Amino acid sequence: MAVLHRSKRLKKELSLFNVYAFATGATLSSGFFLLPGLAAAQAGPAVTVSYLIAAVLLVPAVFSMAELSTAMPRAGGIYYYLDRGMGPLLGTVGGLGTWLALILKTAFALIGMGAYLRLFFPEFPILPLATALAIVFGGLNLLGAKKSGRFQVFLVMGLLALLFGFCGQGLTRLNPNHFADYFGHGLDAIYATAGLVYISYVGLTNIASVSEEVKNPERNLPLGMMLALVTAILIYALGTVVMVGVLSPTMFHNDLTPVASVAKRLWGKWGAVVMTVGAVLAFFSVSNAAILSASRYPLAMSRDHLLPRVFRFLTKRRTPWVAIFTTVALVVLCLVAFEPTKIAKLASAFQLLLFSLTCLAVIVMRESHLDSYDPGYRSPFYPWMQLFGMGAPLFLIAEMGAAPVLFTLGLITAGTVWYYLYARKHVSRKGAVFHIFARLGERRDRGLDRELRSILQEKGLRDEDPFDVVVARAGFIDLDDAAEFEQVVQEAAEHFARRLGIPREQLAEGFLQGTRVGATPVSHGVALPHLRLPKLEHPELILVRAKQGVKVEVDDEFFSDHSADEPVYAFFFLVSSEENPGQHLRLLAELAERAGDDGFVDRWLMAADEHDVKELLHRDRHFLSFELNQHPPTRALIGKAVCELDLPEDSLVA
Repeated sequence: MAVLHRSKRLKKELSLFNVYAFATGATLSSGFFLLPGLAAAQAGPAVTVSYLIAAVLLVPAVFSMAELSTAMPRAGGIYYYLDRGMGPLLGTVGGLGTWLALILKTAFALIGMGAYLRLFFPEFPILPLATALAIVFGGLNLLGAKKSGRFQVFLVMGLLALLFGFCGQGLTRLNPNHFADYFGHGLDAIYATAGLVYISYVGLTNIASVSEEVKNPERNLPLGMMLALVTAILIYALGTVVMVGVLSPTMFHNDLTPVASVAKRLWGKWGAVVMTVGAVLAFFSVSNAAILSASRYPLAMSRDHLLPRVFRFLTKRRTPWVAIFTTVALVVLCLVAFEPTKIAKLASAFQLLLFSLTCLAVIVMRESHLDSYDPGYRSPFYPWMQLFGMGAPLFLIAEMGAAPVLFTLGLITAGTVWYYLYARKHVSRKGAVFHIFARLGERRDRGLDRELRSILQEKGLRDEDPFDVVVARAGFIDLDDAAEFEQVVQEAAEHFARRLGIPREQLAEGFLQGTRVGATPVSHGVALPHLRLPKLEHPELILVRAKQGVKVEVDDEFFSDHSADEPVYAFFFLVSSEENPGQHLRLLAELAERAGDDGFVDRWLMAADEHDVKELLHRDRHFLSFELNQHPPTRALIGKAVCELDLPEDSLVA
């Protein structure tokens, strides 16, 4: 399993605003500027209903993706979740297929500018411009997600300003006669059109592929995706109402530039020019976002040995340059050799299949009962929403006809062949589905649990986790003389027994058993024995400093470089509630993260007393330490009760 060293992780540079901009920018392109006229030819004035139905069908996939991305914020998005959920075969199929689908859609977006630019420049050479833009966006992505994110924010804010102005002005010029016989084309036509326009929203989930680069992913990923979904629904609903209400059916139906046509009716020629600029911004935005997300798929698959290792090479800015170059090269190849406008629509069927499998992945991960599966956001209405999300895309694929189905089967076949010819001999892991088998008495893959625990360590604490309180309340044992590990365990168990009222023998046996089965993380002079007990009110911690060092033989879960001959100087005995396994693992991971700082053991051994020992775990940014003496400014505090001090809310005094 891929437990990433810090230097091999992508930099966390994307804020909530960046997440929102990428998700929104990947959504508002062809679905708004090209498809409405084609959709209206099928559904009539009820085309707005088709867009709303398509959005409803996407909601389960968005919620499922939000849950998976907060549990596993790793590059690769859908690929990573399918691989860890159902195993590397489905991961290979999903990863290669999604990479190709995004490449085709990028080429489609770059070519899509042509329909608008040709309104004013009929002889404009679209292909050279599209090729140049693909190279420019690739270079922008080489500068890092932060630079690309700033550019994306600029594009999306400009685009949204134009679109809301377009909708606001258009709503004042509606012709009620255009809405007559609203459902005249029939419900079947409305449902079929929903399948056509479904592709308008799929860009919302692409942000999951860059989740590793998102700051505070447990908050920013789901919130950014939900805000983008609301924005897209609002824009599509208002925009299609305006198009239906301003343009007569004879002008609107099958119009490939409906936004420009409406703008020309509202503001004249210059209005059409302005909205053409908006269309170009939209296609720029989706192309930039697609190259960013597409390049993360070969990176993630290379980390897992499903593609050659060259794809995991990073620049000094920690951007995957080989993956970006290859993605851009394939986009250019599609532009030159194929007709992306036709092929990209076929690729949408494959993405529908992946959305169905994403909902299945949530069910698999939850039913595996892995304690280390700890998403910051949980999809509502489980499992009914996921079951609906599995069936609806398959229904739409069947409605799309034979060609998309055959294209999807072709991508599945290509991924399967690659897996058996190359990938299978390079991997040995299994998916979370084997943890379900374990509950039925079959096989279990311990590697996935270890990898998810490493992700917990990387994600850090949640706001509600009482880490500072636990450290402040912690007991402290200072061992000056040499001791055996069993003796250390007995002393820690004695302290816990007095605090918790639990027999010392039960606690000691629990710690020792965890060590025997390899559940005690040990590395670089630090060990973290831990237990979960039923109905415990709050977590408890005992810190043990063994100045002479203690030999511990253990098969560790968090690290792989511990030697049985390496002495342990710092023990963190953690006990917490059995009812909250996620918090227990986050506390444990945070202790491991802080103890992994350079020079920690040296500072631990040199600490003067218990107070200094705890300061090492609190870190300077979390506390203020000072002595009271007769000199200002602390002199005024002498003799006062703590309750008399003017302290910030939620301050902890230790």
